[in-house]
This record gives sequence, structure tokens and C-alpha cells, in this order.
Amino acid sequence: MATAVQPLPSQPLARLSLPPHSTLPRRVDGAWWPRSRDLLVELPLLIGELPRAWGQITGVSVNSEMWHASPGRMLVANHVVRLHRTSGPHGRHVLRLLSGQGRGRRDLLVVPPELVAADAEPLMAAVAAAEAGGARSPR
Repeated sequence: MATAVQPLPSQPLARLSLPPHSTLPRRVDGAWWPRSRDLLVELPLLIGELPRAWGQITGVSVNSEMWHASPGRMLVANHVVRLHRTSGPHGRHVLRLLSGQGRGRRDLLVVPPELVAADAEPLMAAVAAAEAGGARSPR
């Protein structure tokens, strides 16, 4: 069963920080600071802010300990996004986005929504300023 969620026009934009485009691999492809742990609200906002070059997101891997609810799939912007749940401390703060059209995978560092701006903003800036070429886990 898919859950249909469409962001309302009055909803705020996703707090997303992406480094400049590079063809070199990175450890993470950006940072995301959601406003809550409600994936049904936060994920559509995030997907709506992603660069077109990343392609249509068809799957998302999330840590089930990080989010209040994570159904098996949900409808976002009129297409189905499959949600894959993981558990354990490894990857707890990483959201893995999978896209079709041969565009692969993108990993976002998830900044906990409870962090205050004074702590979260430096993390977001550090990810955006990170040099390309860092080793990335195998795909």
C-alpha cells in the first residue's frame, strides 16, 4: 500500500546543503537537516528540492531508528518511491537516494532535527565545502 503525500505550497523548503557539482566521488553528496522525524512529511519536501540531474528518485534507504514512520512505499510528486529500512548504528545518519535512468545513488548526511542552528549550520556548511575526491564506499 502506497501512502500519497503532496507538499502544500505553504510548507517551508527543505534545509539542504549540496557541494558544487564534481565528477569526482565524495563520501556524502550533501547534507539534509529535516525539521522533524516524520518521514511522511519530510521526504516529499526533500525530493522536491533535489537537483534535476539526480533523476527521478525511485528508492530511499532510511534507518528505521531515526524516523517515526517509514511505510514500504509512498507516492511523491505522482510517482512511487520505495522505502528500504535499515537498522543499527552504521549509517544511522545517512539517507541513501536511489534514482532510475542509470543515475545511481546519492548519499545525504542527515543532521538530526533536534539540533539547534548553532550546531547544525556548521555541519551543513562543512559538507558543502568538502573537497571532492574523498573515498566512497563501494556501490
